[in-house]
Amino acid sequence: MIYRFRVILDNDTDDDVFRDLEIKETDTMEDLHNIITQSFGFDGTEVASFYLSDDAWNQGEEISLFDMSEGANEVKLMSETTLNNTVHEAQTKLIYVYDFLSMWTFYVELAEIAEENEGVDYPNLMFVQGQVPEAAPEKIFEAEKDEFDSEFDDDFDVNDYDNLDFDEHWN
Repeated sequence: MIYRFRVILDNDTDDDVFRDLEIKETDTMEDLHNIITQSFGFDGTEVASFYLSDDAWNQGEEISLFDMSEGANEVKLMSETTLNNTVHEAQTKLIYVYDFLSMWTFYVELAEIAEENEGVDYPNLMFVQGQVPEAAPEKIFEAEKDEFDSEFDDDFDVNDYDNLDFDEHWN
């Protein structure tokens, strides 16, 4: 079987930037990572992760390109995870983040499961819409209004050493 995905760049412009891809259901998440990076013009050398997502695009379990946990906890790797063990009719949405410094963020959705077409090489880039911007769209992470206001005194001056409440001869 073939999975057909629509991969949409999360950007704050009016321009739609997406790619429609086909890939075998038995390919790995790393294969999906490779066709996404190639189809959007990235070199594929940056750290990346997929995240399972619900219908509201909330980020869930991570599937990472590399194990950077230093053995602290078990990491699900793209190279060891097949598409059909991750994505199916009940789990159709993924969030894909490429280059954790720039935070290129994509919404990946399984659009269709189809029969393999004889003579077609997979993975296959089916359709291209829009140009990728020069730089990743800027992400604004906002805390809930007044979430931190009650925790900190606005009159606090970190340079006012005389009034800091600590014993400088503690040791």
